[in-house]
Amino acid sequence: QTSNQQRQQLRIYQGACNQLVMSFVKAGPQARQKVMQWLVDCMLVNPGATAMRPDTSKVSSSAMLLNTSIVLLKLCEPFVLDEKKHHLIDPGFVSSAKDNHGVFPTRGDDSLPRLGESDGDNVGNSVPYAPKNAFIPQCFFYTARSLALAIVPMLSQHENLLRHISHQHWELSNQNRDIQSDPHFCMLVSRQRSNEVALFQEEMVVDTLRFCNLMAKVLYEVSDENLRHMPEHFVDNVCDILMSIAKLKPKLLRGMEFRYVFCMVVKLLSPTYAGMVRNYNLRAMLGDVLYDLFLPTDSASDHDSHRRDIPSSVSHDPMKGGLSYLLSNEAAQETLAPSLLLLYGEVEHTGYYDKMSHRAKISSLIKYLWESKEHRPAFQKITQNKESFIKFANGIINETNTLITTVVQKLPEIREAQEKMANPSEWGRLSEEDQSMITSRLDDNEREVKHALPLCNKTMQMFGYLNTDEDIRRLFLLPDLYPRLVTMLNHVLKKIVGGKGLELKVKDPEQYEFRPKEMLRDLCAIFALFASYPEIQMECARIECTPADLRMAVAKCKKYNLLTGESMAAFEALPDLVENATHTIQADEELAKDAPDEFMDALMFSMMTDPVILPSGNCVDRKTIAQQLLNDPIDPFNRVEMTMDDVKPAVELKARIEQWLQEKRAARDAAMNVGN
Repeated sequence: QTSNQQRQQLRIYQGACNQLVMSFVKAGPQARQKVMQWLVDCMLVNPGATAMRPDTSKVSSSAMLLNTSIVLLKLCEPFVLDEKKHHLIDPGFVSSAKDNHGVFPTRGDDSLPRLGESDGDNVGNSVPYAPKNAFIPQCFFYTARSLALAIVPMLSQHENLLRHISHQHWELSNQNRDIQSDPHFCMLVSRQRSNEVALFQEEMVVDTLRFCNLMAKVLYEVSDENLRHMPEHFVDNVCDILMSIAKLKPKLLRGMEFRYVFCMVVKLLSPTYAGMVRNYNLRAMLGDVLYDLFLPTDSASDHDSHRRDIPSSVSHDPMKGGLSYLLSNEAAQETLAPSLLLLYGEVEHTGYYDKMSHRAKISSLIKYLWESKEHRPAFQKITQNKESFIKFANGIINETNTLITTVVQKLPEIREAQEKMANPSEWGRLSEEDQSMITSRLDDNEREVKHALPLCNKTMQMFGYLNTDEDIRRLFLLPDLYPRLVTMLNHVLKKIVGGKGLELKVKDPEQYEFRPKEMLRDLCAIFALFASYPEIQMECARIECTPADLRMAVAKCKKYNLLTGESMAAFEALPDLVENATHTIQADEELAKDAPDEFMDALMFSMMTDPVILPSGNCVDRKTIAQQLLNDPIDPFNRVEMTMDDVKPAVELKARIEQWLQEKRAARDAAMNVGN
């Protein structure tokens, strides 16, 4: 009740302030000019407000900056609500330093990066500015800048405060201290409540969200030349504000429409405009917006608890019969699937934990699109760009190997710490320092597993459903990919089955999304999809994906009823097929002992099956150089940069190898028949 009373009082004060400013604006050109100049001065002296920890001696108070934003939002209200006036927002204002009075600098320490700006390249001020109405673009773009100095940093600081409170609560609980009587904790909670009174005042939030949708509309509709000149933080701020409100106060989104936010995100992620947003963190954020706001909350791909309170109206288009924007938007149908596959690789540059969070969200989006007929043509087009798909596939193969290793390493450590803490006598014998060290280590391990496991589950599922498509499965059978695919599957198999993953117990495994049976099911389903292909059987035999391990997995699948029908039959047949392939390889290795030197891989000195000629003139097996280039894109013999496009198939050599092997096998078989 106290918070509501405070908000009511705040609304009265802010309403009076808005009326005062509006009366000055309406008093005539001279008074209006002075008001706008004061707002300009406020923004010019506060660039430091965007810092993680603003210097309070050089930056105005957050309350003053917030009130300035509220005033500007109210000045914008008449044209924000009137769609007929939206065309009067002239984007040239941003590039005209004379008109914007330096609020959007392109040079100096406080310069604002532009969307079309590459490293060391300034976009300049080439866009002409001749507005039909000078006041509307002035109000609009000053408001856009003001949000970056007030609401956006305040939301960020508030989220940091909530994390700090959560950590303090955890520490006090572990120390068995009375949380309610701890003065520092009570001070933090008071600060939280104080912030929320100002930040989540409903009228202000609604005005801000409407403005964000209009900002997205402007960015979506402007010409490419004008888009290049838009400050990067415009996109950043729209994303930040929407995701913060969705996370902290999702009910305030009720009744709001974000059609143009969706259109802007799809446009900027599309292959045509991908170069317009060069900041990998911002590109990752665009993907997060799609997941947080526009993936329907009833999606089977969704296990994110904080999204459950987001109104379903946010993700659905009322103009398309209530279909989700992801399914009904034509631009999304055409470009979003390839855009997300590209983004999956790009988020590699965002940092270890952030990368996993982004990829888990992208995986959920890809699955949702995959399950819809509207996006299937776009997925079919993906198979036409072989190089791009190989890059994506190698990325998820690497990711899965890393994730499963992390999970299998950390879960036993978590279990050991949990058992110590659950035993009062053993825990009590430890020193305070040892207890603190174990608790801290447990916290680190839990954080890592909570990031790794959701993504691990989703990447395994992605391998499964993507390969149900025959064209995509054919790509995974390329010489560049199938050896790495089998290596990855075997790596996961040994960790789950050989490493007793199914028997590993931790307290409350669901909090980590640890579901070993589901993981084994997804893994075996992938094996089943590829079981009939000879190259997969031979590769399993080469890398010691043993029939014994496979039979153990088959037994567990039967025990827990993980696979059924054709899938179970195909997987059950695989161990025998691999055993036969093992005998074939062993027999061929005996034949290869006296193979001519020209048949031998110049790097691995094993007999080649698909020889290729490198730019340096040396011959190696195709899979050898494919693996080498993943680690270092150079010719290993002269260290000159190269790609797979630079290799040439050694057609005549391959024919001689096959002819030689055929003759050797025939001679061997004839000798065996004589012996029998």
